[in-house]
Amino acid sequence: MHAPTSRRPLALAIGAVRLAVGLAVMATLGYAYALGVAAGEPNPFDYFGYFTNLTSLLTGGVWIAIGARGIAGLPLPQSANIVRAGGVACMLVVGVVYNTLVPGTGSAPPWVSISLHVAFPALVALDWLLVGDRAPLPWRLWWIVLPYPLLWLAVVLTRGVTDGWVPYGFLLPAHGTASLAAHVAGLCAALIALGLLVWWASRFPGVLDRAAERSRPERGSLGAMPHSGRVAEDGGFEPPRA
Repeated sequence: MHAPTSRRPLALAIGAVRLAVGLAVMATLGYAYALGVAAGEPNPFDYFGYFTNLTSLLTGGVWIAIGARGIAGLPLPQSANIVRAGGVACMLVVGVVYNTLVPGTGSAPPWVSISLHVAFPALVALDWLLVGDRAPLPWRLWWIVLPYPLLWLAVVLTRGVTDGWVPYGFLLPAHGTASLAAHVAGLCAALIALGLLVWWASRFPGVLDRAAERSRPERGSLGAMPHSGRVAEDGGFEPPRA
């Protein structure tokens, strides 16, 4: 089912922006990885062992997919929005952790760090808040934000006690069990809180969606279809009651 003709230009523009941002994220990741290879650090498991890089890769892929659907005029299925919501929560974790625990650019150029740690998380959050092409997410599924970050964390901690490599200094086993447990608990708490926030935000229509509603012709104007019914909770049209 294609978007209504009156909303087609907006849907096309949103799809094009999402696709462009997703491709830009992929290009940024590829550029930064090429810099690492040139510097003698070719191991992709180390590069994508960073939560920022792996999450940006996955979320950028989601944006490419939903951007292509938007350009084609195809609506997003609920399953796609659930995956998208997980990406929003994880990118918010990236933004929060980077700007609190590990600020700095490391070996990457400053613009790469700003793009992946600040700009992309902000765009992902704004897209979720402003664009209303998502139905309210069922609360029973909010836990879907957990498996991927917890699996990443398990792999990183395992590597820390085996080959000694961790992406972030606060996860080093040398800091002691208490420090490690406190940081892991903090990360999990942030993930849960941000995931619940994303689920809660899905209950509100996007700002752009409300603007499109206000720009529609008033009842009785040329091309309008007057009615006195309302939209039902399940998204269908409910006729006027007697």
